[in-house]
Amino acid sequence: MAIGLRTCAGGSVAGIEETSVRALAKLEQVLPSRLRHRVHAMHRATVAVPGTGPTVDADVLTALAAAIRGSERLRFDYADHGGATSRRDAEPHRLVTWGRRWYLVAWDNDRGDWRTFRVDRLARPVPTARFTPRRLPDGDVATLVQGGVGAATWRHRARVLMHAPAEQVGQRLPPAVSVEPVDADSCVVDVGSDSPHMLALHLGLLDVDFEVLDDPELAAAFRRLADRYRRAASGRHPARDDTGELGLQG
Repeated sequence: MAIGLRTCAGGSVAGIEETSVRALAKLEQVLPSRLRHRVHAMHRATVAVPGTGPTVDADVLTALAAAIRGSERLRFDYADHGGATSRRDAEPHRLVTWGRRWYLVAWDNDRGDWRTFRVDRLARPVPTARFTPRRLPDGDVATLVQGGVGAATWRHRARVLMHAPAEQVGQRLPPAVSVEPVDADSCVVDVGSDSPHMLALHLGLLDVDFEVLDDPELAAAFRRLADRYRRAASGRHPARDDTGELGLQG
């Protein structure tokens, strides 16, 4: 309990830090001496890196949990990846924590399908009516979130032919990536990232030969990287600007 409260004091839920500290102080006052020393030893031996991820509103989180427990439909404001806000009508199913982020898995009544919502982008949840809970496909909430979260945030997508077996490639990629076998020694993947440059870097880390099928921007990003790596291997300096400083190219 002490470790959990100390973690909450620096966690991703806004507004509970002070409450967690007060609860921890009260708990430590009633702990037996032996356990109190163990808690203090853990505290002295542990260093927490300050979190940089988004925080969620504790009241929103509580409202979502109550709606899930009571099988109540919700209307709420939701901001998408680009910042556009819409009013959504959903049947909440489960809350999922992943790293410092919270997600709501729900049936979206307007879209007629399951959706994953980031709780830090969700505001003003209001219960509207009771509903009969639906059965989630495959019954695995964690897999649904893992498979949908990455793809939903991609700004740039491409299809790439990988010269390696689908099973080998799939083990090196996140669940959101579709891997389609071509034959025993190759497969096609649908991949994405924030930019062609970032996607080129990620694909290079797979250490597999591949071909870009349908994306001139990604092909151009690979050419720029290839030129940069050739200069690095030959010991040649990149072009310098008029100030004599190294020029950085995107």
